[in-house]
Amino acid sequence: MSAFSSYRKLADVYDHLMADAPYDQWMQFTAQAWRMTGAHPHYVAELGCGTGSLTRYLLERELEVWGVDLSADMLEVAREKIGRSHPHASVHWLKQDIRHLSLPREMDSIISFCDTLNYIPDAEGVRQVFAHVFDALVSGGTFLFDVHTPYKIAEVFGNESFCYRDEDVAYIWQSTYDETVKTVEHDLTLFVAEGNGLYRRFNELHHQRAYSLDDLRKWLGETGFSLLSITADFSTQQVEEDSERAFFLVQKP
Repeated sequence: MSAFSSYRKLADVYDHLMADAPYDQWMQFTAQAWRMTGAHPHYVAELGCGTGSLTRYLLERELEVWGVDLSADMLEVAREKIGRSHPHASVHWLKQDIRHLSLPREMDSIISFCDTLNYIPDAEGVRQVFAHVFDALVSGGTFLFDVHTPYKIAEVFGNESFCYRDEDVAYIWQSTYDETVKTVEHDLTLFVAEGNGLYRRFNELHHQRAYSLDDLRKWLGETGFSLLSITADFSTQQVEEDSERAFFLVQKP
């Protein structure tokens, strides 16, 4: 997840909170998509790379990777983490707003997971991302991404409260859904243990927007992409009314 905010102190505890995130499943989807298209990528960009947890899986395939994120703090964590686990890896970190994506070379494949595109605040911004990704790919290059479905934004997050607590971190998470613009505001209050029974408190405010699959399909087509598949929830099944995450595989002709 990579939001249009600094993430500031959240970067320090992000990996702890995301310890159970299915990074292996995102990599499995990616590998299956590449096999399906007969692709053997070498140059890959990851948009919304966050702290580099999925980047590690890419580097294990001996790829040259460009990790792109808006948050300098998240990138710093990624740089330190990958430096420890893959000290000789070929990885480049870029602090960029992906609506203005600028890569130093053409890519064989570009990926963007963990609902990164839901943090784009408007349709024009999504179209900008698609256009820059298209321009950054070689002919035959693939673009893989996922989004939270409108169902998840409205019904799962909706106007709900969530809480979590362990020995190191606790949070209170309040979601507020705006039906008129199909957005959800996440108001997150975190408490991070600092020892001696004391906790440091800080707040994060993030916004996500729901985009219909029809709109995304239309904008991809207008950009010039060939749509290869839309599937649901890490499976090969079609997206249903109550699917929570939609996966797109498209290709530049």
